[in-house]
Amino acid sequence: MGIVAEATRLAGGRVVGVIPQTLVDKEKANPLCDELHIVDTMHARKAMMAERSDLFLALPGGIGTFEELFEVWTWRQLGYHDKPLGLLNVAGYYDSLLTFLQTSVREGFMGDWQMELLHIGLDSHLLLENLLRSIRPATAQVSLSSVI
Repeated sequence: MGIVAEATRLAGGRVVGVIPQTLVDKEKANPLCDELHIVDTMHARKAMMAERSDLFLALPGGIGTFEELFEVWTWRQLGYHDKPLGLLNVAGYYDSLLTFLQTSVREGFMGDWQMELLHIGLDSHLLLENLLRSIRPATAQVSLSSVI
């Protein structure tokens, strides 16, 4: 997240940080943030990020990234939001996950329509362009600020 924040700042963007107090106590909050929100829980963090975001893009990451991706994807299928979701598959990082998800579709645990909610790309610029085009007109004022 720090690398994304730094790159965002270098590109002239705004960085908004949302971090629970427990993480502030364990590690330093990112000083590159133009706006920093310290919240009580991870649930409050995710809710604030979801509310403030125009779209969701998962980069290669670990368990926290997986959990957040699946949560906003679930919210999308349930109609809690209509924001586009993207998965950046850098160097095939998510190939195994995508194979597993296709198995879930084939076995009837997911529908093709659920997979179609997730935009998957290998190139960050093309994927972002695709996600930005997917934003509904009501939320057309998009900024590429980083919410971390």
